[in-house]
Amino acid sequence: MSDTRPLALGAVILAGGTGARIGGADKASIELGGRTLLDWALDAVLDAGEVVVLGDWVPTERPVTFTREDPRGGGPAAGLLHGLESFARAPRQLMALAVDMPFVDLRTVTRLRDGARGRDGAVLCDLSGRRQLAMVLDTERLAAAAPPYDERHGMPLHRLLDGLDLVDVPGRPEEALDIDSFADLREARTRFEES
Repeated sequence: MSDTRPLALGAVILAGGTGARIGGADKASIELGGRTLLDWALDAVLDAGEVVVLGDWVPTERPVTFTREDPRGGGPAAGLLHGLESFARAPRQLMALAVDMPFVDLRTVTRLRDGARGRDGAVLCDLSGRRQLAMVLDTERLAAAAPPYDERHGMPLHRLLDGLDLVDVPGRPEEALDIDSFADLREARTRFEES
């Protein structure tokens, strides 16, 4: 008999981008401090009862479900919704995290979960107030906001989230760093060596 109780927290790691600004590299496999970016992301969501990774299979230190949206390359909104629909057990809360944010950790997730209390979710922001792809969302509210399947490909993430009551959670300087370019990767390696 399978367990049908909802998980308190599930996680979707978005790792299916093209990495165009970093030479087409598979970001999930990029190493920082001797570990892949995917393994750093998995550390951040250690409290999640189940993890879905949107991207191609790579070896991991933790069991996860790998999947891809169809058609591929639909962007973060399409990937997030596909990930939500890929859980074996539905979570009540969803931690969505881009694989290229290696300084997001368990403390970040705790702050986001605390910020989401009584709301539809919470989103990590950088020092300029720009929202990052690190957020905790109420899964029922996210599912209710989802457009029909054929309208998801290429949908901007902000459009998916516009109707949700989200709180912005300020990030520490390094926490909101995402690796979109070789310069970002150099900065991440420098920060990692200094910590």
